[in-house]
Amino acid sequence: MRASAPFPGRPTARPALLVVASRNRDKLAELSHALAALLKARSVYEALARSEPRLAARAIALADDTGLEVEALGGAPGVHSARFAGPEQSYERNVALLLERLKGLPEPRRGARFRTVVAARFPDGREATAEGICEGRILEERRGSGGFGYDPVFFVPEAGRTFAQMALEEKGLLSHRGRAVRAMRRVLAAALAHAGSGVDEAGD
Repeated sequence: MRASAPFPGRPTARPALLVVASRNRDKLAELSHALAALLKARSVYEALARSEPRLAARAIALADDTGLEVEALGGAPGVHSARFAGPEQSYERNVALLLERLKGLPEPRRGARFRTVVAARFPDGREATAEGICEGRILEERRGSGGFGYDPVFFVPEAGRTFAQMALEEKGLLSHRGRAVRAMRRVLAAALAHAGSGVDEAGD
């Protein structure tokens, strides 16, 4: 888990919003939950990537990119994880294709990791990134009904179960996304303290 350096120097205008940008509502929910808990912000404004420019102009914009890296597939699907099964992808199709590609492989060859990079852009143009990684392995069949994406087949050894078998709070403690957000917290906290206390209410 690592983060880029905090932002020294004189602050500019105080940001009024923390915008979490994503087209994936499941990912958006996890990010917003983690940020609300970590920053204790009075308001976390959730927005898709097409959020209004007038809001973005006075906001700290936060987004993430996540990939599943499977050792037996040479690191694939990686950056193509969301569309692993093609343009008409779905969570179900992606998981089905993954299981098909790994069919017959023994447990020692089913190692995998989730990697998340969280990026923040501040109103004055400064940027920061933080990374989180969770090691695990791909099971031969789905377990659990929670989570989303590859969660039902991603087994986390330190928990003894898949992400899909965990409550949101537990997943947040162990997951790649949770680790990336905690690394980013140090950067955000420094920037927010530099610009003023807390994150203002949206007011829109």
